[in-house]
Amino acid sequence: MKNYPNYSFTNSLQNWYDTHKRGLPWRDISDPFRIWMSEIILQQTRVIQGLPYYEKFVNKYPTVHDLANSSEDEVLQLWQGLGYYSRGRNMLACAKAIVSDYHGKFPTNYNELVSLPGIGDYTASAVLSFAFNLPHAVLDGNVYRVLSRLYDIDIPINTPEAQKAFKTLADSLLDKNNPAKHNQAIMEFGALHCVPNKPNCGQCIFIDSCAAVRLNKVDRLPTKLKKKPKQIRYFNYFVFLQGTKVFIQKRSKKGIWKGLHQFPLFETQKSVQEADILQHLSEQYGMVNPEVLSVNSQKHLLTHQTIYADFWVVPQTSFDINRNSDIFEVDLQALGTDFAIPVLLNKFLESSVITDICR
Repeated sequence: MKNYPNYSFTNSLQNWYDTHKRGLPWRDISDPFRIWMSEIILQQTRVIQGLPYYEKFVNKYPTVHDLANSSEDEVLQLWQGLGYYSRGRNMLACAKAIVSDYHGKFPTNYNELVSLPGIGDYTASAVLSFAFNLPHAVLDGNVYRVLSRLYDIDIPINTPEAQKAFKTLADSLLDKNNPAKHNQAIMEFGALHCVPNKPNCGQCIFIDSCAAVRLNKVDRLPTKLKKKPKQIRYFNYFVFLQGTKVFIQKRSKKGIWKGLHQFPLFETQKSVQEADILQHLSEQYGMVNPEVLSVNSQKHLLTHQTIYADFWVVPQTSFDINRNSDIFEVDLQALGTDFAIPVLLNKFLESSVITDICR
């Protein structure tokens, strides 16, 4: 590991923050519940997207006890459209643990905090510093970017080695007297000024000490190891209709969208034809020569997956529901309002296809 210069920059950083910081509802407060909730919502989510979700959650769940008393279905319905649904499930599990194990009080011990569902080093450090002003340096994507450029660190940031090296450096730079403001300032500096593409280095407060500027490496830092190729998946959804009723099931498998509701799903290794669909309907649902309409196809991009989804409508469905005990019937209008569903299905429901068929 390189020997990094130990210059102090906290005064310049905090002065910059005083002038440029955004007015956000989870700032300048010491409520660990709201701070924790904002951090969970903002994981891998931009502020502009996460802000309305934060407001919805704090309005419905003003305390950790209110959240702990909720159900997974209620939380996921409120979370709908935000993605990475495991965050919502972990948020509920964490709230329940805080109420049952800590009497509704967030622990101020780092090791206790990271042992809770969905809380890692970053979230624990954020809660401890922002809510309790304890000296724990945060390390998110913005901090990685600022430090890698300031100190010319080319260790790929998506490796355990980088997490250890950057954490050590961030801790050494932390303003121990005001860790909350320091952490907010360095993250805000990365979010607003030291941005990923075309940062305004000419107007940067650290232009005279930034190694990346001096070495002309701003556009090459930070570095990352290449990701694995995206997984390609083929989903065939069956929209079984009976008048204005539709059949759905709750997704129980691990992975994306666990706990959300969906139309009965037939996943295949490749795109399939109507003959394959008819064969599956016969084998799985006991249907004989049903009317099948291929009405909608979508390509849905996720971080690690690309999903090709086909929606097969089976109007005036008649089959033995006891043969598929996890399937149940709901009003079509209730889907997406009373039941949490993936964005992929919501887009389908917002199209005119179902409306036209049900007329």
